[in-house]
Amino acid sequence: MSTDTRSLAPATLIHLQSWVGKSETLLDDITAAPLRGLSATLDRDDPPPVAGTTVPPLWHWLYFLPQPQRSEIGPDGHAQRGGFLPPVPLPRRMWAGGRLQWLQDNPLVLGDTIKRVSRIESVTHKSGRSGDLVFVLVKHEISNARGLALTEEHDIVYRANPRAEDPVPPPQRAAKDAAWTETVLPDDVLLFRYSALTFNGHRIHYDRKYVTEVEGYPGLIVHGPLIATLLADLLRRNLPGARLLRFEFRAVRPVFDISPFKLHGKPSPDGKSVQLWTEDHEGWLTMQATATLA
Repeated sequence: MSTDTRSLAPATLIHLQSWVGKSETLLDDITAAPLRGLSATLDRDDPPPVAGTTVPPLWHWLYFLPQPQRSEIGPDGHAQRGGFLPPVPLPRRMWAGGRLQWLQDNPLVLGDTIKRVSRIESVTHKSGRSGDLVFVLVKHEISNARGLALTEEHDIVYRANPRAEDPVPPPQRAAKDAAWTETVLPDDVLLFRYSALTFNGHRIHYDRKYVTEVEGYPGLIVHGPLIATLLADLLRRNLPGARLLRFEFRAVRPVFDISPFKLHGKPSPDGKSVQLWTEDHEGWLTMQATATLA
């Protein structure tokens, strides 16, 4: 199948939808080194993690890392299409958002042996003015020896490479009523360290020639999960005693390493939730999230 198609054939979509219901089960151990590495990457002054230390919100993404053989890597740095995820014949692949819920009586802690059961919930197609979009919804259930600890729905979107004549979707202005704000300089060292911690070979995060000349972006793309993690960390810094029950986030616009961006947060009047969002250097909204507190 071509990797630059602008319109998916019905037979191709039917083939992709045959992945619905496919599942995989992975095992891992929560160890200290990834926690120390992400703490340093986020410039946190955390005490060294010890047995029983709770894994902070979204830091579970440091585990269950895909580790394909070098010979199995595709041209974009990801594993070749197929396997657990469907072989979508569109070259751009992005983490579009997700929804997570924690069981408060069973946190993930350092020393746990953990299991993740993943299932393809849906494969859907949408045809827009700039070509085809394919959305893949994956549901993860993460357990430890004490039972289910976390459920997560992960949205993945695939699309064609851009053309000069493609319409540009109108951006949305970021809100200006934040209670908390922090500026992030997304240099290539930050992106490299997060890619290394998550064993992420996707070239859009470190290969400037590839991302600008092949995928047509102006700079390296800041990882969607990193931005979501930074938003959760903004909440932790400002409400250090808060416990997350749910976290929902949606990527609205790419963030590049060529300019700083801002993290914003605003607690609700009743203190039960926090609105979180990011703003690029031009004032456009790039990610929005809602954190529900226990």
